[in-house]
Amino acid sequence: MAGRTRGAALLVLVSIVSVQCGSALATSLFDSVGAAGAVFLRAAFGALVLLALTRAEPLRAAEWRHRDVLLLGAAVAAVNFFFYAALERLPLGITVTLEFVGPLGVAVFGSRRRRDLLWAALAAAGILLLSDGGGGEGVDPLGVVLALTAGLFWAAYIVQSARVGSLGPGLGGATMAAVISAVLIAPFGLVQGAGEFLDPAVLAAGAAVGILSTAIPYALEIEALRRLPQSVFGVLMSLEPAVAAAIGFLALSQDLAPPEVVAIGLVVLASAGALRSAATPVPQDR
Repeated sequence: MAGRTRGAALLVLVSIVSVQCGSALATSLFDSVGAAGAVFLRAAFGALVLLALTRAEPLRAAEWRHRDVLLLGAAVAAVNFFFYAALERLPLGITVTLEFVGPLGVAVFGSRRRRDLLWAALAAAGILLLSDGGGGEGVDPLGVVLALTAGLFWAAYIVQSARVGSLGPGLGGATMAAVISAVLIAPFGLVQGAGEFLDPAVLAAGAAVGILSTAIPYALEIEALRRLPQSVFGVLMSLEPAVAAAIGFLALSQDLAPPEVVAIGLVVLASAGALRSAATPVPQDR
């Protein structure tokens, strides 16, 4: 049993690394197709992979017209659009840390425990260190706003994902959300990317981003959730800002000032505490 749990935890960590490697690779597309073009390529190839995995069955299903699926698709488009726009202006680790206010906010506001106010305070301190400078000079204010906006839409994505998940088993709802996301972002991506989408190197990089950021994480996280308690899964996912900072340093040579490292650590700690607490049943009053 312990081996099964360790294996599932490894799947989550590989998923996190895959997502952040995809984000790092996406930055290589910014000069040629811009942030909107990179989002479109990720969404388009991610949707194609999911359609292949589901044999396009969601396209023939009636439930995809459900309002919640449409809202989920809009949330996916928005969170990725604002995240990539922020990534043009901020290091990967800082962008992901600021964006993580989404799941953290859902966990804290959905809790009935007073101690979760401590997690919220720790996260707020970390975010202030990042956005206020706290010694971290050069943090782009617009980038901060864009990353926090992405976090708000990530929170909406979490809420809508739960609703869509109740429509039926499997990846049907998620696949249609990915398709809707690609359609919604297409006008912005096609305008910004223009003729660069005809470049085989751009298409190859876009396909890799879609696979790394969408297909692989979906498959690994679904399998991990079959073996792990939700609390453990949440704690592991809270490592994402730290992993993003490490990949930003290794792959993109993005150094962080000491206050920024401390800020990311505070958000990771707050996220781990809040997400674990949120997944633990609250004792009912007798």
